[in-house]
Amino acid sequence: MALRAPEGTRDFLPDEQRFWTEFKRTAATIFGRYGYQPIETPLFEQTDLFVRGIGEATDVVSKEMFTAISGENLKTLLDGGSIKAKSRLSLRPEGTAGVVRAVVQHDLVPQGAAPAKLMYAGPMFRAERPQKGRQRQFNQVGIECLGAEEPTVDAEGIIMLMRFFEAMGIPQSHMRLLVNSMGCEKCRPAYRAAVKAYMDAHADALCDECKRRSEVNPLRAFDCKNPECAAVMDGAPKISDYLCDDCREHYEAVKKLVGIAHIPFVEEPRLVRGLDYYTRTVFEVQVVEGMGSQNAIGGGGRYDKLAEEVGGRPTPGFGFALGYERCLLALQAAGVELPGKPPCDIFVACVDDSVRELGFRIVQAARDVGLTAELDHQHRSLKSQFKLADKIGAVLVMVLGPDEVEQGVVTIRNMQTHHERTVELKALRSLMERFLGARSDSSATGQLFDMK
Repeated sequence: MALRAPEGTRDFLPDEQRFWTEFKRTAATIFGRYGYQPIETPLFEQTDLFVRGIGEATDVVSKEMFTAISGENLKTLLDGGSIKAKSRLSLRPEGTAGVVRAVVQHDLVPQGAAPAKLMYAGPMFRAERPQKGRQRQFNQVGIECLGAEEPTVDAEGIIMLMRFFEAMGIPQSHMRLLVNSMGCEKCRPAYRAAVKAYMDAHADALCDECKRRSEVNPLRAFDCKNPECAAVMDGAPKISDYLCDDCREHYEAVKKLVGIAHIPFVEEPRLVRGLDYYTRTVFEVQVVEGMGSQNAIGGGGRYDKLAEEVGGRPTPGFGFALGYERCLLALQAAGVELPGKPPCDIFVACVDDSVRELGFRIVQAARDVGLTAELDHQHRSLKSQFKLADKIGAVLVMVLGPDEVEQGVVTIRNMQTHHERTVELKALRSLMERFLGARSDSSATGQLFDMK
């Protein structure tokens, strides 16, 4: 039996790979307007980075991480030994912790410097049950801003994400923006205590996992997918009643600034996101219809203590991530068709092998001036070559035969109009340049077209 891709992974075939490339290019263009620059971090990090950064009580760390053990360390463990913490490696389940680690390690935000605005794109890994829009290897695009705590950073990040979704073809009317504040280290402890007390009073109606969460991190219970637990937590205390003056002022400013961009939003006091590092602003973008319960396509928030958690000095931060696979589903729900394979500009059809070398030279010359060009590599008949040209979407077909070459000409057919014309071989260069819309300065290309 032929081998298949591992469960929870998939291949990006050419059409989708082209779209993924365009997806990243659009993100880089829009985020670049806001000053964000690209960064790339390793696919795996020390496990401790995610334990300290994301939170040991989160589902991501406690249930979903892929941990990698090298051959020597595996042998050591099997023999009953122990390995150093730095040898415990995990595939990255999200992008923020790695970027923050890189900022700390390379001192990208020296004291007094402008904030570091960074963007990334690439695969993440979580050992969860594969389903529509949720894979074990999935792709994220995200941004991180380190070194500024002003609400303007939060607001421009939210606006930037919404503008990206709109640029990709998801109408604003198809999206719902949820916002909340998680408070800070001054006001959140009282809120956590209130939520725990509420959960203890309703323990009989909660699942075992939520009972465990009430002892470790009660706010995680808001993420429980159990309908009974969700109904119970719907009556839990609201964070808005516990915010300190500074957090309340920050939250109000974020909402006002987002409103300046005329982006509607819904305040959701039970929005906590799935990671422990968030402080103050959190937000999530959901698709209104067409995606069922798995309708979140992006989100993030502020994390002013994360740099300290990974060993750096106090450095406020804000970021978000969007899931590429979820966005694909959202685009489909919005009726957006993904672009197909771009057409081939020129196909050179050879009547027989005697003109194949000349055909090859023409194809190469076309490529050198910037056109997409192809020829038959399988000795097809002329009729079959035309079928192939039509299949790959060729705009023009150049027919080369011994008689035409002897006369120094080539027959060109427009595959859309079926109009044919005869062109001198020496005139091909100018014809191709006109077709491209720009002249080539390549002397080598000129020589290739100087043929009889």
